[in-house]
Amino acid sequence: MQALSNKTQTERADVTRTRILDAAIGEFSENGLAGARTEQIAEAAQVNKALLYYYFQGKDALYAAALEKVAERVVSSGLAVLGSKRSAGERLVHFALNHFDRIHSQRAFQSLMQQELMRLQRGEENALTPLVERVFRPMLGRVKELLAEGMRTGELIRVDEWQMMYAALGANVFYFLSGPVMGMLRGSDVFAPRALRARRRAAVEYLGQTIFCDRRHGAHVAARVLAATPMPESSEIKRQKSNGLR
Repeated sequence: MQALSNKTQTERADVTRTRILDAAIGEFSENGLAGARTEQIAEAAQVNKALLYYYFQGKDALYAAALEKVAERVVSSGLAVLGSKRSAGERLVHFALNHFDRIHSQRAFQSLMQQELMRLQRGEENALTPLVERVFRPMLGRVKELLAEGMRTGELIRVDEWQMMYAALGANVFYFLSGPVMGMLRGSDVFAPRALRARRRAAVEYLGQTIFCDRRHGAHVAARVLAATPMPESSEIKRQKSNGLR
């Protein structure tokens, strides 16, 4: 009976900690480390503010834990794609699409990453440096193995592995970062659902024609990946639904 009680207490503590982290992710992504308020995090998590300091030593520790939590979710999604039972080329295309969808649907993570990159570039203390080694480097190793396999089997063209990664993932980052400016140049909203769907499809189809030795095979791979992977809802749409606005 005591063991069952302890388990229940542990489960409740895990739920509370997760709720705090989810609230912290939202607050920090919107206002940054300096502008975020612990009172708002406690209110969003529906807990007493004292509990924040019970689970985390302070605001900086909570920020680091929130960033790590959302990064682990992102990496877990990517690793699941890399570990699937597909050819190396198809896994890479699927990984690139997964990357696009993560940026689109998990804006909180992108906001936190941009904030940390700015702190890193300024030479300030940041939470990104330890996260790179603990979370991102293992995924990089998996991607490198994937590229080596694809080039060895003759499915993927032989180029420097870093250039292949830039080609597969860099275009996604550029699209979202340059979106406001490109929207002004094009005279349209590049983040509108129709525009996002068109860019998503075009990005995958482009990879099918550029990184495969056999372009016909690449086109079939791109079509399969798109057909098997519906576009996720954005975080804004999810928030509207949860608030009963849609």
